[in-house]
Amino acid sequence: MTQDWNEEGMFVMGEVLVQTQVPFENFANLSTWLFFSIVIGWYCVSRIGWKKTTNLRSYRMGLLQIMLLGFTIICLYEILWTFTILNAEITSQMIVSGQTPDIDALAVDYPDVLRPWNLIFATKIWLAGAIISGHAFYLSTKPRKSVED
Repeated sequence: MTQDWNEEGMFVMGEVLVQTQVPFENFANLSTWLFFSIVIGWYCVSRIGWKKTTNLRSYRMGLLQIMLLGFTIICLYEILWTFTILNAEITSQMIVSGQTPDIDALAVDYPDVLRPWNLIFATKIWLAGAIISGHAFYLSTKPRKSVED
C-alpha cells in the first residue's frame, strides 16, 4: 500500500484485505474475517452494555433512534449502490472481453479519486454497518428490561 502510494500517488482501499487469504489458499480473505468479527463484536458489546441504556429516556432516546434509522438507511443505500456498480462492472467487462473479470480486483473511484475503494471490501463494510445500525435501532425500539431483571 505504501509502495503504491509512493509510486502512483494512489492506493485502493481494502485491496490488501481482499487479496490476502487466511489461514490457507482459497479459504477466506481478511475482509470476510473482518466482517464477521465486526458483527460478532457488536453483538458482544450490545449484550455486555445493555444496562447503560436503561436510563436513557425521553428526547435523548428519540434522537438516538432517529440517528440510528438514518445510519441504517444510509448503509442500505450504500449497499445497493455498491452492488449496482459491482454488477455493472462485471457485466461491462464480460461484454467487452467475453471473460469473467477478477471480481476481487474491481474498484471504483469513489469517494476520492486518489483513494478508490475495492468493491468487495466496500460491500462487506457497508453490510456490517447496516447490520449493526439496524440491530441497534431494533434494540432501541423494543420494550426495555429493568436492571433488576
